[in-house]
Amino acid sequence: MDREIPKSQLKKARIKRLAIYGGIALATVTAGIIISKLTRTSVSLDKLTLVSVDRGDVNTSVTGYGSVEPAFEEIISSPLTTRIIEVYHRPGDIVDAGTPLLLLDLETARNEYNKQLDRLAMMRLQLDQLRAANATRLGDLKMQIKVADMKLNRQRVELANERYLDSIGSGTTDRVREVEFAYRSGLLEYQQLEQQLANETRAAEADIELKRLEIEIMDKELSEASRTLDMAEIRAPRRATVSSVVDRIGSQVAQGEQVAVIADLGHYKVEGEMADSHAAQLRTGNRATVKVGKEYIEGHVASVSPTSKNGSLSFTVALDCDSAAVLRPGLKADIHVSSGLKEDVVRIPNIRFYTGPRAYDLYVADGAGELKLRRVDLGYAGPDYIEVLNGLNPGDRIVVNDMGRFGNTASIKIK
Repeated sequence: MDREIPKSQLKKARIKRLAIYGGIALATVTAGIIISKLTRTSVSLDKLTLVSVDRGDVNTSVTGYGSVEPAFEEIISSPLTTRIIEVYHRPGDIVDAGTPLLLLDLETARNEYNKQLDRLAMMRLQLDQLRAANATRLGDLKMQIKVADMKLNRQRVELANERYLDSIGSGTTDRVREVEFAYRSGLLEYQQLEQQLANETRAAEADIELKRLEIEIMDKELSEASRTLDMAEIRAPRRATVSSVVDRIGSQVAQGEQVAVIADLGHYKVEGEMADSHAAQLRTGNRATVKVGKEYIEGHVASVSPTSKNGSLSFTVALDCDSAAVLRPGLKADIHVSSGLKEDVVRIPNIRFYTGPRAYDLYVADGAGELKLRRVDLGYAGPDYIEVLNGLNPGDRIVVNDMGRFGNTASIKIK
């Protein structure tokens, strides 16, 4: 038969269980504290680079990138289809204005040019013949008009006489009509000759003008052919350095095909690109600082493309010292274009991971041996300083090292 357990015994058992559970919880908390102290995130002070926050002026700028290019580069193309006979200079050679670079086969072009010269001479002779023929024909017509005029005058006098004789009864009406008919016929013949002279004169002038235009067109074609032949003697248009040249002797080149490139390698410019979101800050004439390697070179924005392509604006920077020794074609460059001066603002030195105005998570030394993660709003920057909009005060010190290995750890102990 079952027996009821006394209440005092049940109470003792419950107290014993609570003591066991409480001991386990206390041991867990104690172990957590010990483990936290042993594994707490820390960093050595000698591995940190700290910069101070202060107040001052920030010459704000927008940042782009680009490459160093020769101040001028000229592509020389073949003006006609031909082949290369000889190459006079190689890439890297410095040439003066007018120096031959290549020799092209121009024999066919010169023969055609000479044929055109002969055709032009023939056309000029034809024009002289046409003028002579017109002068003869028009001269004959003028002579016929003079004869007709003399005949008409005689008939006019004869008509007047017959009318007079008829009026005094010595003539007859039929005779008057006969002479009057002859006079009117002569007048019509005279008028017809005058009209024919006018028509022939206009036709002769039109023929001469047509032939003159043909000669003028031929003359222009010859001038263009002469210019093409001059261009086909591939010469340097100015003192420069040969960048490239087609050196395959005997190879065919088509009209308009590039055969050489020359550049001024003593003077340079920078061709840059920038996000079109900075279009309002990018203006012709703005001062610019170009960083090539470790060197900084001052300049100004010489031109800005009016259109955006793939979210970027293209622009050109003219350098104050465009012959600096560090400059070489193709070198990459960072470009800071000045957009204004902000006076007496909270600022920090320019940090390498700055990518534009936005919020950044920065570690700030709290003076108690720890680094605290803080959200900081940064504005526009210049080559030296970045404007702080919110999150930092003068006197604060921030870490500029790459702290990515710590993730978003809120606090880091300094060893």
